[in-house]
Amino acid sequence: MADDGIPRLEDLGDLNGRRVLVRCDFNVPLETTADGVRITDDLRIRAALPTIEWLQAAGASVVCASHLGRPSGHPDPAYSLDPVRARLAELAPGVELLENLRFDPGETANDPAFVDHLVAGVDAYVNDAFGASHRAHASVVGPPARVPSAMGRLLEREVDVLLGMRRRPKHPFVAVLGGAKVSDKLGVVEALLGIVDRLVIGGAMCFTFFAARGYPIGDSLFEPDLVDTCKRLLDEHPDTILLPSDTTGVDADGVYATFGVRLPDGAKGFDIGPGSAAEFGDVVMDARMVFWNGPMGMFEDERFAAGTRTVAQAMADTKAFTVVGGGDSAAALAAFRLDDEVDHVSTGGGASLELLELGDLPGLAALREGPHV
Repeated sequence: MADDGIPRLEDLGDLNGRRVLVRCDFNVPLETTADGVRITDDLRIRAALPTIEWLQAAGASVVCASHLGRPSGHPDPAYSLDPVRARLAELAPGVELLENLRFDPGETANDPAFVDHLVAGVDAYVNDAFGASHRAHASVVGPPARVPSAMGRLLEREVDVLLGMRRRPKHPFVAVLGGAKVSDKLGVVEALLGIVDRLVIGGAMCFTFFAARGYPIGDSLFEPDLVDTCKRLLDEHPDTILLPSDTTGVDADGVYATFGVRLPDGAKGFDIGPGSAAEFGDVVMDARMVFWNGPMGMFEDERFAAGTRTVAQAMADTKAFTVVGGGDSAAALAAFRLDDEVDHVSTGGGASLELLELGDLPGLAALREGPHV
């Protein structure tokens, strides 16, 4: 049993000859080619192997379940798990994989009848889908109330790392947040401001903070209804929050340009500037622990990739314990081929933010409260 009362695989007892349902996160990226649909990155499948192999070594018969994409509660060939099933058969022979859970509306509705269907003939349940554990869906919170359950190796690692950051931070502790919207991260901003030594703000969300300081932001993306909230945060934490000192984007004519913190009429900011990138990198280098979630700019466009690349390189070079919170920041790290240079890349962007914010997730609570062996 883990320190916070969540059962581990070893707590399931004798599994020889038992049938175990494993909730995985096989929501892998796909592309359609002339030869059919193929997986472009099988990391999420490979990440489940330590749990699957442990269960098989214990003599269990393993049945995996996952969602893929966002089908509308009915079968859709575009979201079939057939490509995943083929790859899983290569990596873990003998493992059964159910069809896309979200083909049934009972999954997202947490329908008890769908839970009954999932656990029929099952002796135990393992949650190894961190990326779905912030959802109170049937396959996440239902089975632990019916059968003995535990967290898998992937989920266990995510919990240990992220809750360790929240409960036992090493100082200086730096959080770097980016992305488009303050509203997507407001809860975790509030939570982190009580823990971190510096909170670095990049991405388009910085323009709402700029507006809160009274800086003109041209036509840059921002959230006017959160300006007062950002002003309060800046007033309450003036020495903790670090905003960019310059930005890059396009002027009113669509021409690439570098700005300070005051953007002219018609201009749009798409990245932090070179001065900010260097300053943010220095803050990361001086830290003992760093959490990063969200790119510094529109890194998919090479004109606006420099800020994100500089932060990613600092994450790779620093001696700090480094965690990347999934999502676009993990995609950026992979694009720059630096994903092997950090200590932990989370498999769940939204789940990592919610766990840092609240200290718990519906999927974890279900395991903690469920029937134990």
